[in-house]
Amino acid sequence: MSTRAPNPMRHGWRHEVAEGLRRSTAAGLGMFPLGIAFGLLVVQAGLPWWIAPALSVTTYAGSLELMIVGMMSAGTPLATIALTTFLVNFRHVFYAFSFPLRVVRSRIARAYSVYALTDESFAVTAASPRDWTGVRLITVQLAFQLYWLGGGLVGVAAGSLLPERIEGLEFALCALFITLTLDACRTRAQIPSLVLAGLSFAVATLVAPDAALLVGLLGFVAALVVRFVATGRRTAAVMVPGDGADGDGGATRGVASTEREDHA
Repeated sequence: MSTRAPNPMRHGWRHEVAEGLRRSTAAGLGMFPLGIAFGLLVVQAGLPWWIAPALSVTTYAGSLELMIVGMMSAGTPLATIALTTFLVNFRHVFYAFSFPLRVVRSRIARAYSVYALTDESFAVTAASPRDWTGVRLITVQLAFQLYWLGGGLVGVAAGSLLPERIEGLEFALCALFITLTLDACRTRAQIPSLVLAGLSFAVATLVAPDAALLVGLLGFVAALVVRFVATGRRTAAVMVPGDGADGDGGATRGVASTEREDHA
């Protein structure tokens, strides 16, 4: 019997690039029009057109970029923008635990992969976590950034040609988060997070009505940390009875695996 490990690049880099482009298409079809809305918002906010591509290269975080445009046009202090950036993107720390960065060998490519770790790239890799190569992963991430950057440039061009302002365009960010929330709630595993978010904002509105958003975000982050710790302890407790050689290990590992999947 051969012990040689399967070669993940056995189909060649062209096949890997094509496969990466194919996997990026579905999410990319959603990113491109949202990028157009972002470009239009930059123009309608009275900001220079180059803000759109500059943010898409230096920041590259769709939801955050939409928020930054609003804060820049309102003259929000830099410290507040920095704190908001930290809180909004803090979730990326947890993405790193399961993101297949190990398949990327080049240091430059690894640095780009870390920089380009977005909600969309994490979602695509989480859907099929086992069959990634470095070329395929980098292709997906690069395609996502091009979808977003291209959409922003189209939006800037369209915004400069429109004779009048489009009212309600700033609601694109709210619509994005509503869509993500509804999509996440298709499974019961994410309903506790939705309840925690609602409770955090309700409490923040009562105790700090002048800073309800910031206090609510801090409370929600704390609640998620508590939930993460509690879920980990429950998973460990389920695994202990079958961890020995009593013949029940397979069953208990299966229960533990199901618990992790429910809370992924």
